[in-house]
Amino acid sequence: MSDLPSQLQAQLQALVRPGDTFWWGQATAEPLTLTRALVEHRHALAQGGRLRAFVGIAASDTLKPEQADVFDFFGYSGGGAHRKLAQAGVLDIVPSHYSHLPGLIRAGVLPADVVMLQVSPPDEQGRYSLATVHEYLPAAIERARVVIGEVNPDVPWTHGSVYLRAEDFALLVDAEHPPLSQARSAPGLAEQTIASHIAAMVEDGATLQVGVGNLPEAVLAALRSHRDLGLHSGAVGDGIAQLAEAGALTNARKTVDTGVGIGGVLMGSEQVRRWAHRNPGFALRGTDYTHDPDMLAASHKLVALNSAIEVDLTGQVNAEVAAGTYMGAVGGAVDFLRGAARSKGGLPIVALPATAKGATRIVAQLSGPVSTPRSDAGLIVTEHGVADLRGQTLSQRVRRMIAIAAPEHRAELERQAHALLRQQGAAFPS
Repeated sequence: MSDLPSQLQAQLQALVRPGDTFWWGQATAEPLTLTRALVEHRHALAQGGRLRAFVGIAASDTLKPEQADVFDFFGYSGGGAHRKLAQAGVLDIVPSHYSHLPGLIRAGVLPADVVMLQVSPPDEQGRYSLATVHEYLPAAIERARVVIGEVNPDVPWTHGSVYLRAEDFALLVDAEHPPLSQARSAPGLAEQTIASHIAAMVEDGATLQVGVGNLPEAVLAALRSHRDLGLHSGAVGDGIAQLAEAGALTNARKTVDTGVGIGGVLMGSEQVRRWAHRNPGFALRGTDYTHDPDMLAASHKLVALNSAIEVDLTGQVNAEVAAGTYMGAVGGAVDFLRGAARSKGGLPIVALPATAKGATRIVAQLSGPVSTPRSDAGLIVTEHGVADLRGQTLSQRVRRMIAIAAPEHRAELERQAHALLRQQGAAFPS
């Protein structure tokens, strides 16, 4: 193990080359000791050149716009504190489906030279687990010239598809910081009402996929009286641990990985870390497994629950840009919505409060890109109800979407809808 911090800069300098591209776990999986050393010593490490870093959702303030003096930041998301990078114009977005990332890494389209990992202490067999994340990191590990591990005694040892041994690391250091947490605030009335709408549609035995944020956590809380629910998700937060502890999440009726919940990354607090530690009923998997279309289609009654910034009257979803700032992602929403649509008894759901700061989020025209096309729209849910768009014509979709908008915005949306549908050559019966 390294004698931190005095030797770390010299050790990194021996491993890093100018032009290297760095990868590490997003959100709570960030290896803080390593990432903070990286940005602090970036000028020495770059040796007069530049470095690149792939970023996801941030749970820390490690990366700052001024570090673009050495770093080129690129990534799939402007989530969390990385919104500041986007606002400063120093974050180059990769607008890719989440499921495509491992293949792009393995093909060398997305280069991966140095991977920095937060890992658990080894088990009795000498295996270091990836602790709180798999996602796209297994592919990056395969391609990397250098793998550096930060051993944190406070992260869980988790079951998964990838384990590492001491000889797999070019460098191992001890963590100087506790693991990051992502606690959620209490849901408001709108979120609670949306959660009740969704919970009423979910059957016992369904398999759950949930996104991140307060709304998915509210939905999970509303499902605690359900039974034999399963888990196959990218993100796994405290609500999942609470659902399991309430006896609602057993994975007993899953058709794939029966008895075992599957996730890509833990995004919560000590509660979910404690639940996941050495839990044989939970395993982390890479993105090419969690987002595999055939795997999702085969999942029993897959409920895909994702959020949006805004949805238009025909079902197009913007999950990326708000007020001109990149703050979301294309992410895995399309992967999961398509999987749920193919799953027998599945529910492809996009949920959002009907307004934000008084402005409607059900709109006639999106203010940002189309993250999910209307051809993949299923059930859109707000606190005002559920719009089932499956198999509906454009005019029928418009009627159903207006019905779940905030009442004070419905008249204006209907006025805009006439012009919208005329522009698209579609009828809008009175």
